[in-house]
Amino acid sequence: MQHGVVGCRIIDSPRERLIAILTNAFVPCNGRFPFLITIASIFIGSISIGFSASIFSTLTVLFVIILGIYLTLVISKLLSKTLLKGVPSSFILELPPYRKPQIGKVIVRSLLDRTLYVLGRAILVAAPTGIVIWIFANVNLGGASILTHIALFLDPFANLMGLDGYILTAFILGIPANEIVLPIILMCYMAKGSLVSLDNTFLIGNILIENGWTLLTAINVMIFTLLHFPCSTTLLTIKKETGSLKWTVLSFILPTVCGIILCMGTTLFWNLFSLIN
Repeated sequence: MQHGVVGCRIIDSPRERLIAILTNAFVPCNGRFPFLITIASIFIGSISIGFSASIFSTLTVLFVIILGIYLTLVISKLLSKTLLKGVPSSFILELPPYRKPQIGKVIVRSLLDRTLYVLGRAILVAAPTGIVIWIFANVNLGGASILTHIALFLDPFANLMGLDGYILTAFILGIPANEIVLPIILMCYMAKGSLVSLDNTFLIGNILIENGWTLLTAINVMIFTLLHFPCSTTLLTIKKETGSLKWTVLSFILPTVCGIILCMGTTLFWNLFSLIN
């Protein structure tokens, strides 16, 4: 996702570049896809069997992506009419003259400008967060871990979103990288003192179902996986690209508020439909 933010540099208009940066988080990145695919396979794929199960799962993930693209267009339009008013500019992309690639230079610049840059920013937040997660999971207060106390505190609000406190806590603690959200959820449910990583989808599904997950939970988790704050590395990149804390905070708030509203709306509709039937 941070590469998408950096890629906005090609947009000449500062206003439109800022809109593109702010809506960058509405399209899932590589860190969110594994979680989306896992949840879709477990809960949507279970509706059918065989090849059709894969079709249902694929279509669900595709729908989530299309939802993100649609919201990107809606929020971009809204921003262009409110906070970032201005005259739309034309977009012209000029192709540079062809030059023979310099393999050595490409490798060195890619390593320095991309790999080390991203790793450095990830370590800056990931290391402290890893320590915090370990402390929360292993330090007990009143017979329960700090993690459990946080989850219980968040549980009423999470229930309004069709989630539970542990799921919401996992998303918050997963800010260094979206890949650790599911391991944190499993760690909470299995009462482990460290992150849990399982490759067996069937086993993961059993653990989630035993802890109260339903189809509604899965749908809302997929929505919130799509629509929540960018990871820490992306936020740091946004701060660097915009040079403004205000726009960085707004990039955090925009997708999160959309995710909360959609999850609450889905839960309300689901409950009303259940009462009618």
